[in-house]
Amino acid sequence: MSQKLNKPKHNLFRNGGYAVEGLLDVIKNETSFKWQLLMLFGFGIVAWVLPVSFAVASILSISLFLPVLTEIINSAIERVVDLVTSDYHILAKQAKDVGATIVLLSLIVTTLIWVATLLVAFKIV
Repeated sequence: MSQKLNKPKHNLFRNGGYAVEGLLDVIKNETSFKWQLLMLFGFGIVAWVLPVSFAVASILSISLFLPVLTEIINSAIERVVDLVTSDYHILAKQAKDVGATIVLLSLIVTTLIWVATLLVAFKIV
């Protein structure tokens, strides 16, 4: 089995290091990601302070990772597009717009999860 030249042999610690480097880079360079982290921690605290069960607080907390994850995906899409071209191209714009759509939809889904979960938890529905 031949190995590609630009793909090093799998190493758990090295790959973990790459993941940490990516996380630190996105924290350092992406303002939107910082806002997503602020939302994660702020609403995460709210989820555990509310008078709800452990299961409900867990659902609320876990849902907060959706926008964070999609923001990372969006950042990766934007960086690849920027790597390919610095000129305006409709496909580059569309790729970046789709990335932004991923984030928007994740925020909508997270909001719906919170609304539905809290309505049930507080027996409003």
